[in-house]
Amino acid sequence: MVDVLNRESRSTRSGRPRPLAALAIPVAYLAVTLFGMWWIDIRPAAVAAGFGDIANLIARMMPPSTGEVSSLLSLAVETLWIAIAGTGLATIASIFLAAAASRHFSGPRIVSWVARGIIIVTRAVPSLVFAIIFVRIFGLGPLAGGMAIAFHSVGMIGKMMSDIFEEQDPAPREAIAAVGANRAQNFIATTLSRALPAVTSVVLYRLDINIRASAVLGLVGAGGIGVALQTAIGSLDYQRAAGIICVIVVMLLVLELVSVLVGRTVSEHADDNTVSQLYAPTADRLAIGWNRGRVVRAAGAVVAMCLVFVSLTQLSFTPERLLRAWENVGTLLAGFIPPVITGDVMLGIFESVIMALTATTFGVIGGLVIAVLSTRHLVRFAPLAIALRGLVVLMRAIPDIVYALVFVAALGLGPFPGFLALAISCIALASKFFTDSLQNIDPVPLRALEATGAGRLHVFVSGVWPQFVPSFIANSLFTSDLALRESAVLGIVGAGGIGFLLDESVATLNYQVTAGILIGLVVAVVALESVARWARKRVI
Repeated sequence: MVDVLNRESRSTRSGRPRPLAALAIPVAYLAVTLFGMWWIDIRPAAVAAGFGDIANLIARMMPPSTGEVSSLLSLAVETLWIAIAGTGLATIASIFLAAAASRHFSGPRIVSWVARGIIIVTRAVPSLVFAIIFVRIFGLGPLAGGMAIAFHSVGMIGKMMSDIFEEQDPAPREAIAAVGANRAQNFIATTLSRALPAVTSVVLYRLDINIRASAVLGLVGAGGIGVALQTAIGSLDYQRAAGIICVIVVMLLVLELVSVLVGRTVSEHADDNTVSQLYAPTADRLAIGWNRGRVVRAAGAVVAMCLVFVSLTQLSFTPERLLRAWENVGTLLAGFIPPVITGDVMLGIFESVIMALTATTFGVIGGLVIAVLSTRHLVRFAPLAIALRGLVVLMRAIPDIVYALVFVAALGLGPFPGFLALAISCIALASKFFTDSLQNIDPVPLRALEATGAGRLHVFVSGVWPQFVPSFIANSLFTSDLALRESAVLGIVGAGGIGFLLDESVATLNYQVTAGILIGLVVAVVALESVARWARKRVI
């Protein structure tokens, strides 16, 4: 994902950022943050007292206890099946949607519009929100969780795939079309085959995120290990809650390591040739050849398809259950019309936006400090860099809503616990993006400044920062985008924002209000994406 953002930054970087436009975004964030600090009541005394309460709660969580291990492991495996099934279904659907949404699509314009609309809407609605809706449609259990992951991931994977398809050189596509190939043949032979390495990286990145999301879907009854976590916290069994959180963290860390290893393997095989290709060259130009790269890719594809198929069988998916669900879908859709947007809904969405943007500012500042201390461009102390990167990995391993649950238990209801949860998440995410960006800058200007006797601070200000600004702005906006989606669901556990009203509207069958909330979320996300697009054109 960072590579995609950095590539966008480099491709549009034709000169220095425009001073006024580059200044407008930080000033706007600062203004919103100052207002947010007043709205959320972020005061040094309140923060100090809050951390004292959190420390007391953590003391009550010690020592962690897992309880019945077999039951917990069963829920952990169920979480994996939910993530794999949802990601697999989303990947299949996203190939068709991304192809239709790409600007190179030559079919009917209405098809392209519909595909883009689906991608925008599904990307704007968080997976936990989809889980609330699908629990109402399918009932409690992992099937609702798998469908929630699939629907939300369609928007994210579809958007990234569409960008990958659009960035490709059009020459091979035009050559295949010139010899009479139809659209499907052309797409498979040129666009999809060349995009496979990048698409694989996107899917692995999304699977990593979906595993984290699946770990908490049980909070709304959508299966997985979150069911046990909700039960433990609801019964005030904080030691068992701490044990479950530890299991979630270990599971996510192991899976992140596996994801990194698989990603490196795919990348190495993709780099065997300057241009990625499905088949190895042979002496006979009409014969399809096999080499180690193709064997590994084919075997990996077969294993992936088998995992997706097995995961679908673990979600209690039956034709009878699907048929019964259609009745609930009809009732739900009929209840959506007309949407109702009340003052409380507007206030809840407003609070979610304020929480997200305020947390982003704190997260970007904290993430920048960690990134600078973790790279060799300013502080060259390897033990510190290793410790900070380990801390970031650990912070990212805990889902936002788990932070929110702990903070609500310690501090009580309100937006302050939600802000703290989002701030920690934004620090971890921003530091990862910033560290990767700092490591990829051009070292030539840095070495030239060092050769003239410049100090480390001068090298950073004059050599590193000008190169880093475009990536800094792009990654900060992307962090805001993710924070806004998360802030919309933290209210489910009482951490402020629109989540409480959303959960209540579905639970009370007040679907008109549910529709109004979803429309408000889509508008907020699209508005933030519009700002990001403007920034890429005017600033980056």
